[in-house]
Amino acid sequence: MRSRTANRSGIVIRRRVTPAGDIIVTLLTPHGKVKAVARGGVRGPLASYLNLFHHVDVHVYQGPNNDLASVKQAVLEGALPRLAEPERHAFAHLLAEFADALFQEGEFSEQAFELFAGALRGLSHQPDPEWVALVLSHKLLALAGFVQNTGHCARCRAPEPSHPDPLGGQLLCGACSSLPAYPPEALAFLRGVVRRTVRASMEEPVPAEQRPALWRALERYVTVHVGDVKSWRQLLPTATIPTDIPA
Repeated sequence: MRSRTANRSGIVIRRRVTPAGDIIVTLLTPHGKVKAVARGGVRGPLASYLNLFHHVDVHVYQGPNNDLASVKQAVLEGALPRLAEPERHAFAHLLAEFADALFQEGEFSEQAFELFAGALRGLSHQPDPEWVALVLSHKLLALAGFVQNTGHCARCRAPEPSHPDPLGGQLLCGACSSLPAYPPEALAFLRGVVRRTVRASMEEPVPAEQRPALWRALERYVTVHVGDVKSWRQLLPTATIPTDIPA
């Protein structure tokens, strides 16, 4: 493999410090994910730049015998300080973990980058960060090809299902589900969130008391179709943690 250098502009979606003081980061860029290491980074100026959710421009070097590119320089292009607030940080961390799971290294996706960057801006500026996170979670999943089937019952294929699927996060008909139907606002959201614009969804938020059921469905769907996402139980408000899913 040849040695090569590159400049990449992206958002830090994952950050880990090794016992040796190296900082390993994953950036989401318009060219896909980039994973790199800043060797000895915690003891130098790079430490303040390579933080979660920072938008940075990095100069990386890929050596011929190294699995990870090395960060040689970094310039901070943007930061959203309000994401450090507990009620916002939890949702930003969840969306970052989504992005890490859904998009691959070297997979060109300017749309994914713009959608994620817009999600962070919304979490920082909007008065209802939970609603931003719920809408943009569905949008990120849809962009990656994961769309909940709302047209037919996930078990018997009956049309127009309206009941939760406690195991798979899909929709079930009344005959296949033992749970009450979703309220009209929550059901309309599930049926329309993928095709509607983010702006349209933001203008019609689902009432707060209906959101725990939507989070439970999303958690089940992601676990089944994408994989385990640690942020569910560690960072989301306890009201949204699944408690009524049968074993």
